[in-house]
Amino acid sequence: MDDFLRLSADTARFTHGAPRAFSFGDDGRLLWFLRSGGPTDAFESLWVLDTATGTETRLADPRELCPQPGPLPTAERRLRERIRLVAAGIGSYALSGDGLRAAFALYGRLYGVGAAGSAAPEEIPAAGPAWDPRPNADGSRTAYVGDDDALYVAPGGRVSPDDGARWGVAEFAAAEELGRARGHWWSPDGVTLLAARVDESGLQRRHFTDPAHPELPPEDFAYPEAGGPNADVQLWVLGPAGERIRLDWDAGTYPYVSDAGWESESEILLTVQDRLQQRVLLLSADPATGRTRELSRTAHPHWVDPLLPGTPARLPDGRMLTGADTPGGAARALAVDGALLTGDGIQIRRVAGIHGGSLLVEAAHGDPADQQVLLLDPGTGAPTPLADGPGVHSVLASAGTLLLTSADADGIRRTVRTADGREFSPADLSAPLPHRVVPLLERVTEHRLPTALVLPRGHLPGRRLPVLMDSYGGPGAQDVSSEPRRWQARQWWADQGFAVVTVDNRGTAYVSPAHTHAMYRGFSEVTLEDQVAALRALGARHPDLDLGRVGIRGWSYGGYLAAMAVLRRPDVFHAAAAGAAPTDFRHYDTAYTERYLGLPQEHPEVYERDSLIPDAPKLTRPLLLTTGLADDNVHPSHTLRLSQALTNAGRPHQLLALPGVTHMTPGGTREKLMALELEFFRRELA
Repeated sequence: MDDFLRLSADTARFTHGAPRAFSFGDDGRLLWFLRSGGPTDAFESLWVLDTATGTETRLADPRELCPQPGPLPTAERRLRERIRLVAAGIGSYALSGDGLRAAFALYGRLYGVGAAGSAAPEEIPAAGPAWDPRPNADGSRTAYVGDDDALYVAPGGRVSPDDGARWGVAEFAAAEELGRARGHWWSPDGVTLLAARVDESGLQRRHFTDPAHPELPPEDFAYPEAGGPNADVQLWVLGPAGERIRLDWDAGTYPYVSDAGWESESEILLTVQDRLQQRVLLLSADPATGRTRELSRTAHPHWVDPLLPGTPARLPDGRMLTGADTPGGAARALAVDGALLTGDGIQIRRVAGIHGGSLLVEAAHGDPADQQVLLLDPGTGAPTPLADGPGVHSVLASAGTLLLTSADADGIRRTVRTADGREFSPADLSAPLPHRVVPLLERVTEHRLPTALVLPRGHLPGRRLPVLMDSYGGPGAQDVSSEPRRWQARQWWADQGFAVVTVDNRGTAYVSPAHTHAMYRGFSEVTLEDQVAALRALGARHPDLDLGRVGIRGWSYGGYLAAMAVLRRPDVFHAAAAGAAPTDFRHYDTAYTERYLGLPQEHPEVYERDSLIPDAPKLTRPLLLTTGLADDNVHPSHTLRLSQALTNAGRPHQLLALPGVTHMTPGGTREKLMALELEFFRRELA
């Protein structure tokens, strides 16, 4: 590997040593976070910053607590895959209701620690390997999930029945696709638990065998395949004296629980969705009886976009704040008691809370590549910028204290701003970004597709360059953003002699609901059509782009796009490196696939049109396929089925099957693959 790839691998893509996972506690006085000891240190410790003094204190060091780390519990390892958590050491933590105490899991053992900093972390007695500890209001009790998928409380014991179900966990669909990674919640008084009961007995099993270790038994897990059964998810209130009360809603019609939690000791709020996610209900539940009543209903003929983070929420005056689309789908907006508060000029991305009597939000108030922090008048929706300008600005708030983060071409800066006007920054120990990249951002075609172009440093106009398309292209994601870390690898590719082009085709996130919903009932046609049109538009504007030599690379949906490009448009794309590609969505999960394509039983033609397997005999261009054999998101069978179809059709291709590698490609795997892809593209586009 060259110097950049080695540095990227050693620093986990320039994230080691950077503070993250911030949480305010004690009404904004404490700022909790995780941070490793430096740019090549993978083991994250738990820290707290006292906003009264600016003092940082390390509360828990994983290497002191577990000098010889053991394996993660299987359920926690899989949850880390769902939430894309690659950090070693203390990967996550949860705060008590008062924000004075934290609990965390470490290789199957549980620990609690207070913010005072004078006492060492204390191990929490647990029934065998355990994970997802969550302290109650004052930290006196901790709920956690055992390796047997039962829910426990310490001190105490098991609180869930032994009925064959999984308790206190988020099922695959919720954690991977619906944004809910947890399955148990303490009541505000710290006495009662709300718990998810997950029955996966009707699901098919997916299996993994490590061919590099044939002596080991295979693993298996429940997987909800498109068109097949989902997990049966219920919510139960578990009282201190053994009371069990089930929350009652029409789970047959609304099987997905995308959000849940206590609004007060006498009210639980939950958000449920129908299977195709075209109807979403916000329900209020009485924990004493389990009865629910509808607070709001959102419907869309295609699908209702995932919940805006921070909503639903009850405003101080009792009104309900929810996400909504403006008429015509021009903007993602906010609504108060169902009435629109914001209009087409602002794309709301997250609600951070209330600050100074105004709504504090993250939004795009201009180019979708940028993000601003705005204060909105809760009565009129009028915006006041709090952090704007080019870049991606975000915020965390508590009781008048803010943590503002600004990311742009010059790096990432974090500032704590207290209610009385003081400012200081948590220490950042990460490696400086090696490149200052300012991609050329343009909107092209009649759809005004966001695009980015990165050229080699020192490029001389008039020198023709082969083009490398590097896009994700799938729903729920945004590639063309001013966040600087995502451009480091693309600058490396450019410096190898390529013009690197990235396109957010219709269907991707954060441009507008109409832009996203254009992918309804079909991935392939819209994705490929927009990528080709954008490439040609950029080629017409920039004559140095040699459209006679175009390569394309991608991972996950981006791998699907790359393989599809050479199979269906060999006149445009001349070589492709496709990693972890979902080649046939009939074998992908329910919540993601059916949201966009419908049920395969009702729309078989859609699934057939979007499958790459029938295209195998058409391959005439070089294709490099890569899959991780431990990938439990896009199972390696997707890539292997396409490879088998290509082989049966007599179409030469290359296949890299990587034992032990998951969908996240941690530990430098991504950089090793980049080196192999570089050799491939240099040879095929010469």
